[in-house]
Amino acid sequence: MSTMNVQAPQKPAGGLARGMGRFRGFREGTTILIILVLGVIMSILSPVFLTGENFSTMFKIFAINGLVVIGMTLVMIGGGIDLSVAAVMALVGVVAGQLFLVYHWDIWTASLAGLAVGTVIGFMNGFFVTRVGLSPFIVTLALSFMARGLAFVLSQAMPLPLNTISNSFKFIGRGVIGSTGIPFIVVLFLAVALVFDFLSRRSTVIRRIYYVGSNEKAARFSGINVNRVRMGIYVLSGALAAVAGIFSVSRFNSAPPYGYAGVEMTAICAAVIGGTSMNGGEGTIFGAVLGIAMLAVIETATNLLEISPYLKDLITGAILLTAVSIDMLSHRKRA
Repeated sequence: MSTMNVQAPQKPAGGLARGMGRFRGFREGTTILIILVLGVIMSILSPVFLTGENFSTMFKIFAINGLVVIGMTLVMIGGGIDLSVAAVMALVGVVAGQLFLVYHWDIWTASLAGLAVGTVIGFMNGFFVTRVGLSPFIVTLALSFMARGLAFVLSQAMPLPLNTISNSFKFIGRGVIGSTGIPFIVVLFLAVALVFDFLSRRSTVIRRIYYVGSNEKAARFSGINVNRVRMGIYVLSGALAAVAGIFSVSRFNSAPPYGYAGVEMTAICAAVIGGTSMNGGEGTIFGAVLGIAMLAVIETATNLLEISPYLKDLITGAILLTAVSIDMLSHRKRA
C-alpha cells in the first residue's frame, strides 16, 4: 500500500517573508517611538510622571494585564479570540478568596485551586471550539457570562477582603527587588514574556500556532493536529488569565467579583497595536508587550492629567481602529 509523504507547511517565499518581517519591525519600531514621544510629553506636562512611585504603579498594571495579553496574542495568532479572560480573573480570585476565608485553606493552596479553575475554563473554551465546532466568539462570550455569574454567586456580589494573607504572598504583587525599587511582579512578567517570545520564534511546537492561524486546511494536510493546537492555546490563555487574577489578589488584597471589566478588550487592543493580525497567522509576543506598554502609558497620562476616563476610551478606540485599518491595508497590498 502506498503512503503519502507529509511535509511541514512551507514558509512564505523569501521576498514575502522578508517583507512581512520588515512590516512587523516597522510596527514594533513605530510603537516604541510613540511610547517615547508620549513619555517626553508627559514628563513636560506632569512632574509626577518620571517619579519612581508613578513608574512602579504603571508597571504593576502593565505586568498584570500583560499576562493576559500573552495568552490573547497566541489565541489570535491561531485564528481565535478569547472574551472570557476578564471573567476568569474575577472567578479565580473569588475561588481562592472563598477557600482562604471560609474553608481556611492556605492562600498558596487556594491559589493553586483558583489556577485549576481558570485552566478548566480554558479547556471548556477549547472543547466547544474544537470538538463541538462553535464560534470562538460565541463560546468565549458564553463562558465569560458563566464565569462572572459564578463569581457573583460564590461571593454574594461582595468583594472578599483578604487583608490577612501572608506577607510572602503579598510580596508577589507588592514587593520590590532589594534596594532597586523594581516591582517583583514586573520581573516575573518580563521573564514569562521573554520565554514565550523566544518560543514563538524558535519552538516548533509554538510555530504550529502560526501555521494553523494562517491556513488551517494546509496545516491539516501537513499532519498538524489542528484541534490539539487550538485546545492548547485556549487552555494556556485560561491559565495565564488565572495567574493574572492571582497576582491581582496579591497586589490589592481583595477579590472583587465585578473587577477587571474591559481587560479582554485591552488585551485585544494591545495585541493588534503590536502587529497581531485579526485574521490569524501573524503577530509577536514582543509586539504585544509593546502594545500593552503603550496603553499603560496612555492610561497613566489620563490619570495624571485628570482627563475624563471616557476620553481615554475614545483615544483607545481610535488607536485600535487605526491599528486594525493598517493591518487590513497591509494584507491587501500583500495580496
